[in-house]
Amino acid sequence: MLGRIKQGLKKTRESVFSKISGALSSHKKIDDDFLEELEEILITGDVGVDTTMEIIERFRERARKEKVETPEELNEILKEEISKQLIVPPQEPEVNKPFVILVVGVNGTGKTTSIAKLAYHFQQQGKKVLLAAADTFRAAAIEQLEIWAQRLGCEIIKHQPNADPAAVVFDALTAAKSRNADYVIIDTAGRLHTKVNLMSELGKIYRVIEKQIPGAPHEVILVIDAGNGQNAVNQAREFVKAVRVNSIFLTKLDGTAKGGVILSIKRQLGIPVKYIGLGEKMTDIELFDPKEFVEGLFARE
Repeated sequence: MLGRIKQGLKKTRESVFSKISGALSSHKKIDDDFLEELEEILITGDVGVDTTMEIIERFRERARKEKVETPEELNEILKEEISKQLIVPPQEPEVNKPFVILVVGVNGTGKTTSIAKLAYHFQQQGKKVLLAAADTFRAAAIEQLEIWAQRLGCEIIKHQPNADPAAVVFDALTAAKSRNADYVIIDTAGRLHTKVNLMSELGKIYRVIEKQIPGAPHEVILVIDAGNGQNAVNQAREFVKAVRVNSIFLTKLDGTAKGGVILSIKRQLGIPVKYIGLGEKMTDIELFDPKEFVEGLFARE
C-alpha cells in the first residue's frame, strides 16, 4: 500500500516536500533563514498558514530541547510533527444496518466515481450495497451512476431527471430495508456551495433520511478535489454549515502538487480525511493512514 501512496503523492513530493531535504542540507543550523525557507515550502504546498506556523514552532522547540543537529534527525522530527497534525481518534465499528452514507460535494470533484469506489470497497468485505441516484438535476449523473452500478453488480434506485431528490432517497431507503442491504450510498447534486436553494434541498434530503431511519445518515462524506487546494477548504466550510459532515474523501491526489491541503483540512475543519483517491479505476481507493501519508510525502525516489 505504501508503494501506491508514494506514487500517488509523486507530484506533491517532487514539487514541494523534496525541497525540505535540500533546505535541511544547505543550512548548518536551525536559524531564521532556514525557518523562513521551511515556512515558504509548506505554505506553497497548501498546508495552510496556521498549520505551517504550528508545525514550525513545534519543530524549532523540539530541535532545541533535543539538541538535534543532523539533517536526518531534523527530518525525522519534522515528519513526526506533521504526522501529529493528522492524528484522529479511532472510529467506532459500523453496526447500523442499513448503514446510510450521504455523499456531497461540488461539481467536478469526482463524486460519482468516488461513490463507485466506496461501493467496491464495501463489496470486497462481502457487503450488499444499494446506490441512490439523488442527483436528479443532471440526467448524465443518473446515467453515470447506473453504469457504475452495472459494473459493480449492485442495485440502484433512480427516478427520472428533475424528479424530487428527497423522493428518490425515500424510495432507496425503503428498498434497502426490504432487501436487507448493508450499505446505502446516496449521490447528491454536485451543488455549488453558493447556491442557497440547492443547499436547502440538501437539508430536505437530510430530514427525509432522519425520518426514515432514526440516527441516519450514519456518515456524511464530503468529496474534495485535492487540486483545488485552499479553495477546497472554503467550499468545505459551506457544506459543514448545511449538513453534519464527518469525513472527507480526498480525490485526484495523484494529479496534483497540493496534497498538503490534507493538513489544512484537518486543522481548519476538524474533519478527518478518511478515504483518498489515487486514480480513476474503482480499485483506486485507500483508507487514509497518517503515517503512510507522511512517509509518502518524504519518501526518497
